[in-house]
Amino acid sequence: MLVLSGVAQAAALATGPLAVVQPVMTTELLFTLVLAAVVFRRPPGARAWGAFLAMAAGLAAFLLLAAPSGGTETVPPGRWPVSAMPAVAVSVVLGVVGRGLRGSARAAVLGSATAIGFAFTAALLKDGLGTVSGRVGALPTTWQIYAAVAVGLGSFLALQVTLRSGSLAASQPALTLGDALLSVILGVTLFEERIELGLLVLPEAASLGLIAYACVHLSRSPLVSGKEAQRW
Repeated sequence: MLVLSGVAQAAALATGPLAVVQPVMTTELLFTLVLAAVVFRRPPGARAWGAFLAMAAGLAAFLLLAAPSGGTETVPPGRWPVSAMPAVAVSVVLGVVGRGLRGSARAAVLGSATAIGFAFTAALLKDGLGTVSGRVGALPTTWQIYAAVAVGLGSFLALQVTLRSGSLAASQPALTLGDALLSVILGVTLFEERIELGLLVLPEAASLGLIAYACVHLSRSPLVSGKEAQRW
C-alpha cells in the first residue's frame, strides 16, 4: 500500500502544484476513520463525524482561498542549498529538543521534524519528475530521486519514533499541518507557485485552525488511536 501510495503521489506531483498535492494528503486521517469503521464494524460517533466534516471543510476552504496555481516543473539551480540548509538545521534542533522532552510535548516536537522531511521528500520527487519531463523510467538518472529516497526513508523512521513518543492527538496535528504548510512554502520558494494572500490571510489562517482542531479530535477517536471508546 505504501508503494501504491507513493506511485499515486508521484503522479499527482507530476501533474499539479506542490501547494495543492501535499495539503490534500492531510485527508489521510479521514480515510483512516472511514476504513477503521468498516473493518472494526464500529460507528465513529457524532463527534468523530463532526470532526471529519470540519477537517474536510477546512481543507476545502484553504485551497479555495489560497488558490495555488502556476509554478515551474523544476527547481532553478542554486535554490536547493538555500532551502535545505535551514531545514536541516531546524530538524536537528527539533530532534535535540525532542530528546529532552517526554510524552505529548516530545511527540509534537518530533512530529514537526518529521513533517519537514516529508515535505522535502515530495519536493525532491516533484523536481526529479520535472527534470525528466514526467518520464518515470528516467528517474534513476537524476540525483533528486536518490535524495528523495534517502530523505523519505529517514522521515519514515522518524515517524516511527514520533508515534512511539506520545499520543496521536499530540503528533498528528504537527505532522499534518507541518507537512502541508511547509509544502506550500516550498511550492512558492522553489517552484515559483502562486497563492493568494493579502486580505485572505486571516480566513486562510482560520481554515488552517479548523483543520488543526479537527485533526486533534480525529486522532483522539478510538477508531484511529486504537483506544477504547469513551463517549465517542
